[in-house]
Amino acid sequence: MVAHDLRGRGITDPEVLRVMGEIPREGFVPPADRWRAYADGPLPIGQGQTISQPYIVALMTQVLRVNRECDVLEIGTGSGYQTALLARLARRVFTIERSAELSETAQGSLSELGIENVEFRVGDGSCGWPEERLFERIMITAAVPDFPPPVVAQLAEGGVIVAPVGQSSAQELTVAEKYRGKLIETPVCGCRFVKLLGAHGFLD
Repeated sequence: MVAHDLRGRGITDPEVLRVMGEIPREGFVPPADRWRAYADGPLPIGQGQTISQPYIVALMTQVLRVNRECDVLEIGTGSGYQTALLARLARRVFTIERSAELSETAQGSLSELGIENVEFRVGDGSCGWPEERLFERIMITAAVPDFPPPVVAQLAEGGVIVAPVGQSSAQELTVAEKYRGKLIETPVCGCRFVKLLGAHGFLD
């Protein structure tokens, strides 16, 4: 996976490559699909959600530019695979998931790996983290019509946010940096994610 689907497609960040080589992806997919865990495609994880293909996971992580000085907000815990990768790169990860069942499963998966620098919440991720605070990095792991205003408000000045932005059927992976309170957006590539449901996402 690392040699062919990541390095072979332009993922160059050595820390991203390192953690994706370390975290066992098969621990985040249902048992029936573990034989496909390292194929470069999304896999269902239940509740109408998926674990994204390895290349997209790596690309989103690379453009977010995470380091040990960062507190990261993740909108959409899902399987917890992306959460685990971020936790190995950041100071601390704060992750919110709409589905209590998925959140509980993800917590168990991270606990098995001994990852402790993650705080979990269940709720509407499009409304941001429940407590008032700022984050140096924010990743939205589901499609949004636009960057949700409450989430943008929690991005620190000079911070970076990445999300699949667009229509429900197709999106543009977009990375943005906050400068003088405004987002400077840069398109990365076309993509297709499941929808982020919520007050500032897509309607259920």
